[in-house]
Amino acid sequence: MQNKNDEIKMLIELNDELENYFQNTIIPQLFVDAQLVLRKFTPPAMKQFKLKATFIGKHIADIHENFRFPTIIENIQHVIDSGEILEKEIQTTDMRWFQMNIIPYLIRREKKNNGVIITFVDITARIRDLREQEKLIAEHELLLDTIAHDIKNPLTALGMTIDMLKKIPEKGMERFPRLLQNVESSLLKMKTIIADLVQSRWQGPRYQAVDELLDLQNILEDVRLTLSHQIQHSSALIRTEVGVSEITFARRKLRSVIYNLVNNAIKYRSDERRPEINIRSYEADGFAVISVADNGIGIDSRHLDSIFNKFERLADTGEGDGVGLYLVKQIMESAGGKITVESEPGKGSVFSVYLKNQK
Repeated sequence: MQNKNDEIKMLIELNDELENYFQNTIIPQLFVDAQLVLRKFTPPAMKQFKLKATFIGKHIADIHENFRFPTIIENIQHVIDSGEILEKEIQTTDMRWFQMNIIPYLIRREKKNNGVIITFVDITARIRDLREQEKLIAEHELLLDTIAHDIKNPLTALGMTIDMLKKIPEKGMERFPRLLQNVESSLLKMKTIIADLVQSRWQGPRYQAVDELLDLQNILEDVRLTLSHQIQHSSALIRTEVGVSEITFARRKLRSVIYNLVNNAIKYRSDERRPEINIRSYEADGFAVISVADNGIGIDSRHLDSIFNKFERLADTGEGDGVGLYLVKQIMESAGGKITVESEPGKGSVFSVYLKNQK
């Protein structure tokens, strides 16, 4: 009789200690028994998961929606059956993230699991930081890809101009000032691109391209000047129809988007006709749309899904590195927009970029 009273007293003391622990811990914890009935929870769990005292004694299935985790019942049962600790990252109903540990509650004398202790560690700040880091890394990779791609054009133009200078006869020096102007223009463009790179390097993770209200005509003229050598060499005819002139976007990014599309239209021209490029801007479904249509070689329908992949080239022309359209797609998607393409082999292509209308 005395032994039984001692066991009861010990159980009461253990229960009091467990109750005291659950009432004073600052970590959200639950105790669920082997029948999947909620027996105890800590005050932080009440706050985070909107638990109520009336939930004690209820089956976990009756309150599982509070945890925003559809497989919690299966996970608890797995730990009870296997005796293995389970760790997972979950999101709660208030959109916070937790590291969840489900630990078997072992009755040593009977050598069996009598339920589980579930512990939640708040990792919301860590998840937020990781996402910010991923965003910054993607932004810097995009910047470096853009600069590396864009700097190739003025370098090519500079090299071609120097070759032409070497071939000028003494009596043909009247062309010298114009060629010299091309050299200066290429050098100035490279200086601007390198300045962007240096600026991003010194500003570190704080660097971000800032959206501003832009005049599309100015961006188009900038692209036309940058590609002046290619336009002249190919005799390309460029027409513009600006229905939307004011666009809110990052200047460097919008210039890079249009530059790449126009450059590709010239690069993939047909040998059978003079290249014609039509650039339009208009509004559609809440977007400002800029389309670049050409009469070039076109794209086979088999390749339309892959042309935006990195290092994928439209054709074996010996030019380019297959980065341009990849950059355009990345820029548009990171800004909440998109790019589409319609094409027919031998007749040409129409690339359209959709920019979120921020009016």
